[in-house]
Amino acid sequence: MPRLQKTVAARPRTATVIGALLALAAMLFSAAGAAAAPADTPAATAAAAGSAQPAAAPSSLSGKTFVIGTDTTFAPFEFRDAGGELTGIDMDIIREIATNQGFAVEIKSLGFNAALQALSSNQVDGVIAGMSITEPRKQIYDFSDPYFESGVQMAVAKSNTDIKGYEDLKGKTVTAKTGSEGETFAKSIADKYGFTVKSLDQSATMYELVKSGNAVAVFDDYPVLAYGISQNNGLKAVSEKEKGGSYGFAVNKGQNPELLKAFNTGLAELKSSGKYQEILDKYLKDPTQAAESSFWDLLANSFPALMKGLGNTVLVTAISFALAMLIGLFMGFLKISTSVVLRGIATTFVSIFRGTPLLVWAFFFYFGIPQLTGQPIDIWVAGVLTLSLNAGAYITEIVRGSIQSVDPGQLEASRSLGLGYAKSMQKVVVPQAFKIMTPSLINQLIIMLKDSSLLLAIGFAELLYQGQQIYAGNFRITETLLIVAVMYFVVIMLLTKLANVADKRFNK
Repeated sequence: MPRLQKTVAARPRTATVIGALLALAAMLFSAAGAAAAPADTPAATAAAAGSAQPAAAPSSLSGKTFVIGTDTTFAPFEFRDAGGELTGIDMDIIREIATNQGFAVEIKSLGFNAALQALSSNQVDGVIAGMSITEPRKQIYDFSDPYFESGVQMAVAKSNTDIKGYEDLKGKTVTAKTGSEGETFAKSIADKYGFTVKSLDQSATMYELVKSGNAVAVFDDYPVLAYGISQNNGLKAVSEKEKGGSYGFAVNKGQNPELLKAFNTGLAELKSSGKYQEILDKYLKDPTQAAESSFWDLLANSFPALMKGLGNTVLVTAISFALAMLIGLFMGFLKISTSVVLRGIATTFVSIFRGTPLLVWAFFFYFGIPQLTGQPIDIWVAGVLTLSLNAGAYITEIVRGSIQSVDPGQLEASRSLGLGYAKSMQKVVVPQAFKIMTPSLINQLIIMLKDSSLLLAIGFAELLYQGQQIYAGNFRITETLLIVAVMYFVVIMLLTKLANVADKRFNK
């Protein structure tokens, strides 16, 4: 039993104390409780193609909007241009088809694996992400007619003169993208040629792995490699293109047949009109070598997108911290209650959310709950729930420890002067406990700001996510991440200074 419990015979009137503390928390953190802005998911309605008029729309789709999931870093199929707009072969095709067939599309840039999970949980209506049509996938999804015939190539660092073919890979490590044709092909020949395959989620990261010497070669789809090489990614192709599979647009099996039919109809019309070939030529025909640009050019071009991501990072952290404080105060007082049931509730809460990875809850809230309930969840709601419940578990222990750190004699002296338990806690114990917990709360706020970067896994457009979008197109990973790190450092230093000033003002 906590020390404070031994000093009083009467049952604590917890509700009164909680009410006082909630009022205190509301005053201190009201600035952080701003309403959430709409999710930063790239959205695009069907764009008009030149002066051509769209074909007559099927009555069942006319005026409808479909949410389409896609990858984040798969240039030239999907990537962001210098202005931060999502572009690429897949994006142009789906938008042209939408225009042709009279419906609108909202694009969610999630990452390949996350996009498939979003499709399975009905967070999106379809996925277009350079996705190969395979027999196992056909058991789960319905595919459109193929819109691109792919193939696999191997590339090595420009300076590498040792690896000229598969025979030179014996005893080496190569890399390929998780779930891609490149990974499938590499693993199919790994035993024959005696090499190990290391799978990663992003093309840009794979290329860095090769350039750093941690892998000697990369297996990737030939158009992706060709585009990357044209953008000075530091690699060179050393093998002929291997026969690959076909890319298709996917929907959940047995769902959205009208959308699938409209995609097939629109694709056929794009091909017959020549627009389809124009799109391919735009990204693949005779790629010219990108001009070298300085670090300052990179900073100037990427700064607007990074600032947008930083704004989302700060906002989701502020909202989540305000909620975490309320949760932590409430659960903290339950943990010092004389009721075994109330203490058990608080202990269970802390054990669950402090004992499981934050990323697990991000996926559960955004992908899992919609599958259980049939109702989609906004990405901001999922992000705030993830951060606030995780931080709330830690703040619960901070509150409990701080209150129990106050000398029990303080409460006894207050009670001896005629103050009730609730007033004694409100006027004597809690103010002292708040001074004790303030440094730990500031530290928890900083941790939450950094933990928000994990939300990029579900497609939340925070700072690191925006950084990934930038280096996916220009392949300048080290420089881009350096800029992101400096921005985090500056914001955290300013936030720490501000929190310390507030600490001195409230606790002087």
